[in-house]
Amino acid sequence: MSLWFQDRPSPNHDARPQAAAIDMIVLHYTGMATAEAALARLADPAAEVSAHYVVAEDGLISRMVPETRRAWHAGIAYWRGATDINARAIGIEIVNPGHDALYPPFPVLQLAVVCDLCLDILSRHAVPARNIVGHSDIAPERKRDPGEKFDWEGLARNGVGLWPEGVPDLGIGGVVRDAESLRDVRAALAEIGYRVAPEGPLDPALSAVLRAFQRHWRPEAITGQADAGTLARLLAVVRMVR
Repeated sequence: MSLWFQDRPSPNHDARPQAAAIDMIVLHYTGMATAEAALARLADPAAEVSAHYVVAEDGLISRMVPETRRAWHAGIAYWRGATDINARAIGIEIVNPGHDALYPPFPVLQLAVVCDLCLDILSRHAVPARNIVGHSDIAPERKRDPGEKFDWEGLARNGVGLWPEGVPDLGIGGVVRDAESLRDVRAALAEIGYRVAPEGPLDPALSAVLRAFQRHWRPEAITGQADAGTLARLLAVVRMVR
């Protein structure tokens, strides 16, 4: 597929630290009513937010920040020990009004263009599959995007990111609550990349991380619980990142 670009420069960027290699792609949704509204906000100096690319519903890609520069899209975030995610990531905003506005499905063309854009980025930067994540993965207590309707499975089948094939959905029963099992759940989430405390009950912070994991790898049910279906996917993803 030929990618269709327009240039819509944003002033909201700065220099990447010299030692920072680009080794992440972070996918977002815009959470705004229209593509034009999102582009205006991402180019507003007062907003102090931006992304490298914005992908509209019709597949048009707006280039806003050069890849060599640090766009301001991640906010307070964490992944695999890193906290300055903007320093190492390419940020892609996908036009969609989001959970607060009925959260419509992503058009097939838009998803195909996001996939091809990611492949184009991967041709220039050595980004491990485990580091292609959503905003909700790196900021689970603050963000829900791009969410459970995003086709992570389709991207992975085309070489973008990870998806555990052949893991059946075991349902929402069998929720673990004992301390030893929850310790194993926390360790597995941390091995994938999430920031979780090593010990503790099924508290709101752990539930937020579990929901983020589910939005990415178990979209059938966003329960925030360590249920049977979630545990099966969790163990499968851990095996993939080792």
